[in-house]
Amino acid sequence: MAHPLLVSLLDLVFPPRCAGCGQSGSWLCSACLATISWIRPPICPLCGEGLAGEGRCPRSEHHPQLLDGLRSAAWHAGPLRFALHRLKYRGQRVLADSLGAVLVQAWRREPFPAEVVMPVPLHPTRLRERGYNQATLLARRLCMAVGLPLDERSLRRMRQTPPQVDLRAAERRENMRGAFCYAGPPLDGRSICLIDDICTTGATLEACAAALREAGAGRVWAYTVARPRFDPAPPPGSDR
Repeated sequence: MAHPLLVSLLDLVFPPRCAGCGQSGSWLCSACLATISWIRPPICPLCGEGLAGEGRCPRSEHHPQLLDGLRSAAWHAGPLRFALHRLKYRGQRVLADSLGAVLVQAWRREPFPAEVVMPVPLHPTRLRERGYNQATLLARRLCMAVGLPLDERSLRRMRQTPPQVDLRAAERRENMRGAFCYAGPPLDGRSICLIDDICTTGATLEACAAALREAGAGRVWAYTVARPRFDPAPPPGSDR
């Protein structure tokens, strides 16, 4: 984490501009934060989708099979969507603090009883290209706020998968099969919570969960900052 004095000097030379509206003064302004569409109860206990009508989950045929629960803080829309894109693809890692705070706020309302937090890892090649893993930055912010231990080294990505764009949910799951491994101390039934920025179909999170369960994890949950509203035939996009 940069020294506060260095941050202040950089802000003088390169004044922060809101990732949502472009106004100067902050990386994500209070007006844009106020537009966040939080995912509120009632929600599905398995996939975190908002429930309507008689409480039937619209994702029931697409529920995660290897996760004990999945939550997202907010809908992937508006200024939050722009901010996540800038964090992930435009090198604006400074946004991790504001976006991590969104994750923290949701966690405090709907926490999981996890013992350890693990970010979804990038392949080493992708990590070198990007210079950081946005999931790791978000997980650090969460753990600092809620006091959970963070393990950012044991879960590893073994192969660089082809882009998820243009793939349907089943194709994404097949694309991610066997992409991760666990290389840490014995899990011995421990409860893990995975952290990522966005969940689209959940294929990446399920592939991580498969590696953790094979390594002996007892329960595995996942939390992300955002997710798109459910569409049985989602448009092309990538959750990793």
